Amino acid sequence: VALVTGASSGIGRHLAALLAAAGAKVAIAARRSDRLAELAREIEAEGGACLPIACDVTRRDSVAAAVAAVETGLGALSLLINNAGVVVSKPVLEHSESDWDYVLDTNLKGAWLTAREFAEHLAARERPGQILNVASILASRTIARVPSYCAAKAGLVHLTHVLAMELARYSIRVNALAPGYVETDFNREFLRAEPGQKLIGRIPLRRVGQPEDLDGAALLLLSPAGAYI
Repeated sequence: VALVTGASSGIGRHLAALLAAAGAKVAIAARRSDRLAELAREIEAEGGACLPIACDVTRRDSVAAAVAAVETGLGALSLLINNAGVVVSKPVLEHSESDWDYVLDTNLKGAWLTAREFAEHLAARERPGQILNVASILASRTIARVPSYCAAKAGLVHLTHVLAMELARYSIRVNALAPGYVETDFNREFLRAEPGQKLIGRIPLRRVGQPEDLDGAALLLLSPAGAYI
């Protein structure tokens, strides 16, 4: 049984469908419940089990309610994909305090709250599990206009190391994926514009990633095949 946050679009939507196709019961969480219902219908049409949950990862009470709903609706929770994320694209000097808080609260604090609630839930039941945090190449490489996003993703990678160290004693493994540029609704317009085309020209494969390029790594890290990673 898996919980995927930020599952209403992009990488989160794709990874939720991937886990369902691989045999997991999947709870899909996001603030946009209308898009969750559409994904749930698609998964169920393929024979999968899916539970849409409206959840705001920036609020601990909402996260706790989501974890409880998964356990009630689908059974013993064992997997978490922390994917919920937002971005504000502005030069540093135009980046407001509210812009900063909006991105950090979702991308870093939200991942922390969800991971902590998930781990506490499993540890209390002496149940093993896996957490996969979706970070970004911008955790280690930087570009202009997204200072809060870069800081949040760098923080998420470091947090992943800490969680992995502390939760191992509870048989909860924690890893992160840090994709390069993956085409989604999030960035499609930028990638098709001139700056995006220039960026693609600097990539050795001369293309951006597609969500399915993450499948192998995600399934490895979330399955027994990755038991010592």
